[in-house]
Amino acid sequence: MDRDSHSEDTLSTMVLENIKNKLIDAFRTSGGSREGDGARARRLGVGRSQQANEELRRAQIDGAITWLRSELLEMRSQDLQLAQTLLGLNTEIQRLRRESYGGLEDAGDDQ
Repeated sequence: MDRDSHSEDTLSTMVLENIKNKLIDAFRTSGGSREGDGARARRLGVGRSQQANEELRRAQIDGAITWLRSELLEMRSQDLQLAQTLLGLNTEIQRLRRESYGGLEDAGDDQ
């Protein structure tokens, strides 16, 4: 469980670092823009802001998917443990039945 949470933390850190770098790149101003081009700069700023919001939304979705994936893996592990326990119990029940019936047959032979 600790290993899964550690790998999930590492993955989340990598995703966040990637988003941070993309956001930094998106908000960098180019050296060629002019002050007289205010409307164009605002449009670019809005577009970059929307792009940043989209990247953030995708990162949140990726984080949720990662969390779901880890939960499903944990559930699979628990299912396997439960199946092994049930198989062991079934084997023990069968053994006890054989011993019980074997004891009854031996008692019947004595009569």
